[in-house]
Amino acid sequence: MTVEISLDALCERVRRERIPVVAHSADAVAGCVYAVLPPALPSDKARSSPGGERFLAEALPAGPSAILCAPEHLTLLEHCAAEHGALQANPAASVPRRTGQSAGAPPAVVLAADPRAALGRLACALYDTDRQCPEVVGITGTNGKTTTSLLLECLLRAQGCAVGVIGTISRRWPGYEEESSLTTPDCLTLHSMLARMRDAGVRYALMEVSSHALDQQRVAGVPFTTALLTNLTQDHLDYHADMEDYFLAKEKLFLPPERGGTPSADKRKAANADDPYGRRLLDSFPDALGFGLGENTTGRPDENLLRGRVLSMNREGLLLSVRHAGREWTLSSPLVGDFNAMNLLAAQAAGLAMGMTAKEFAALSAFTGAPGRLERVPNGRALHLFVDYAHTPDALTKVLSALRAAGFARVVTVFGCGGNRDRTKRPLMGAAVAALSDVAVLTSDNPRDEDPEAVMDDVLPGLAGCPRVIREADRKKAVILALDLLGRNDALLVAGKGHEPYQLIRGVKYPFSDRAVLAEAAR
Repeated sequence: MTVEISLDALCERVRRERIPVVAHSADAVAGCVYAVLPPALPSDKARSSPGGERFLAEALPAGPSAILCAPEHLTLLEHCAAEHGALQANPAASVPRRTGQSAGAPPAVVLAADPRAALGRLACALYDTDRQCPEVVGITGTNGKTTTSLLLECLLRAQGCAVGVIGTISRRWPGYEEESSLTTPDCLTLHSMLARMRDAGVRYALMEVSSHALDQQRVAGVPFTTALLTNLTQDHLDYHADMEDYFLAKEKLFLPPERGGTPSADKRKAANADDPYGRRLLDSFPDALGFGLGENTTGRPDENLLRGRVLSMNREGLLLSVRHAGREWTLSSPLVGDFNAMNLLAAQAAGLAMGMTAKEFAALSAFTGAPGRLERVPNGRALHLFVDYAHTPDALTKVLSALRAAGFARVVTVFGCGGNRDRTKRPLMGAAVAALSDVAVLTSDNPRDEDPEAVMDDVLPGLAGCPRVIREADRKKAVILALDLLGRNDALLVAGKGHEPYQLIRGVKYPFSDRAVLAEAAR
């Protein structure tokens, strides 16, 4: 027989006694709270992503003091528990036992219509992140999240602030750093990191927030104080049903909690006014600050719009003129490309929303770029070699346009498409490369479980019209072939992996760095 208790009661006990909360059966220990989470993937794809109910039988022998699950899993829970003798007709089960208490005592049960949201509340209780937490800045969008977060880090550190970063490249704060495996970690890990940042004296936590994380409520309970949208272009349609579904996931970062959004109802907001999805957000939130290049065509008042204009751009960087609320200033940056001008505007928009001044934005002139984002690879032959993380049609268009605008004689592009991901974007990526490259070298990216040749077959139709196309599935050989074609006034872009130090092939991570391969081949 199960004894149900309220989520409020369980949260109070977790907070008071620091009862461990786990969502993986392998982490279950005596006295813990075990959260039974639904599958991470959308319902039509859930068969390949098991939910926590499949692991109840593995978690119960550890002796959890409480189980969090959806109502539809109660019968399964009772069946599994009866098999392991874990549930008894004992009214004392209404109070979770302490860690280390007898494993024979039955666990209490908390039924939640949305277990992922409930897990967020338990995470807040365990780590006190709802009461004491750094100011959390959430940055979402298809492209530009990493660079924008690092630009903001540059700004805040110049002001003497302790900063933490959770993103695609790494997770770090004073005294700690590790490589990232996901752009946004799971809910419990995330709250644990925010608590560790708090204890390390971090004032601002800058977080890249993926659409997957928003849809799966990995950020449940996180008290965002600022929300920023960089842009929204085609990506992740292997997960999202369509672009509208993709946008609705991103929108959750901006929505108040009563509308299914993140906890803070009065968070500061900024969005790309040049992006149609950004304009939708700006229309929904009149208090949000828009940003973009060119003239104001949005109809928004000047105090709610940050506009930029590229005064000059060359291989050495760009000069940007910026206006807001009757003020105007210029910013010199070693970054190149209109997309980086937008990243600079995004960081300044977030900065203004957070109370910074134009004078403080001068610190951005010292920022030389994010790892793997149009990153120049030094070499002794004075060749112009770049790596970039671009793995969407829009990102490829932007980075290649930047190289074209810098005045190189020719642009040679090495690229591929990831396996087990959105197939519809593959020919679009080919078309983006064909439109802006003199030579396209089509190769393998992270093929995962797909045949690299089949992935390249999907890309090839988009490359029609490219002056020269070379096909080589071996990525290292492809880079060397491209390098042999390069003249001193040409640029070579190796796109798709950026900072990543591996290739994913048939479930195995093989060491592979575009930067290292380029540097070695250039020698």
